[in-house]
Amino acid sequence: MTTAYLNRIATAVPEHDVHETFVIFAEKMLAAPRLRTVFRRMAVRAGITHRYSFLDPQKDSSQFSSHGTDEFYRPGNFPDTARRMELFEQSAPVLMRKAVDRLALSEEERSGITHVLVTCCTGLYAPGLDFEIVDHLGLSAGVERTMIGFMGCYAAINALKLARHIVRSDPKAGVLMVNLELCTLHFQETQELEQVLSFLLFADGAAASLITAREQGLALDSFKAVMVPETRGLITWKIGGLGFDMLLSGQVPGELGRALREGELMSGRDDIDLWAVHPGGRSILDAVEKALELPVEALSASREVLSCFGNMSSATVMFVLQRIMQHARPGQRGCAMSFGPGLTAETMRFHVA
Repeated sequence: MTTAYLNRIATAVPEHDVHETFVIFAEKMLAAPRLRTVFRRMAVRAGITHRYSFLDPQKDSSQFSSHGTDEFYRPGNFPDTARRMELFEQSAPVLMRKAVDRLALSEEERSGITHVLVTCCTGLYAPGLDFEIVDHLGLSAGVERTMIGFMGCYAAINALKLARHIVRSDPKAGVLMVNLELCTLHFQETQELEQVLSFLLFADGAAASLITAREQGLALDSFKAVMVPETRGLITWKIGGLGFDMLLSGQVPGELGRALREGELMSGRDDIDLWAVHPGGRSILDAVEKALELPVEALSASREVLSCFGNMSSATVMFVLQRIMQHARPGQRGCAMSFGPGLTAETMRFHVA
């Protein structure tokens, strides 16, 4: 059977670092002094120093604007879903082009692309990003396009799984995968501390990757999906009138840790040299590290991505894999792991070519 390889990854974020401004903005949004105190303490402990957004932070007024002047998140008047989707359609292609251009496809690689896969759960329109990619690269009008939508943070693993199926069924196939999220498009005005703390994690980012049968990069060995029993309501993502509404329960780290300790999510971890764990938050990484009894340095790539970029939903694990690929040695074996609605864990075993 043909082996599929993740040949290389390119990543991109928007130009505006919004983390500091958002912390100020969110703290002011909370009316109760006690909630402000807790939020400030959690912001320090989050392990995040930078997060990027297509929105421009106005530091003097602690506001966010869509085009440098128009306020987007104005207290008492947050935008509706239609306005948010309008900005997604304007801004997502800009970030896509940045990531795809950094992949630096050769003419031969570009002409060999037969499939385009896109993951996104933060914006919808049609004709969508898949068409934008085809037009930007001048790909054949007959290229096969697949949108993998609304799966959340584990969507990239699902897309890699699909890319593996494609290459194994057609060794001449070339798969271009783009994972793009504008998470900062969906901040909500709320006094619910748990919801505000979830906003503290999320940011915008994109990754572009090439998957072929060429023996270069990471060999995609196997995949496994597990739904943790009785956790269906711990992570939800629904379309509301004022954007997309996220619920991210504080119970998630504990449930993931339990599932890992009891062997529900994986087994045979002794032969793994490289860990690409989705940094859904510092508590998530702490739970994985403790449950699997990993050395501190095992999740260094994940913690670095969390610190430098925050949680970019489906794109995030690709940022981690990119860092791992920069230092990995031939023959090393690894495991990529992402978590999302369900509560579901998606894992991918790989080895370095």
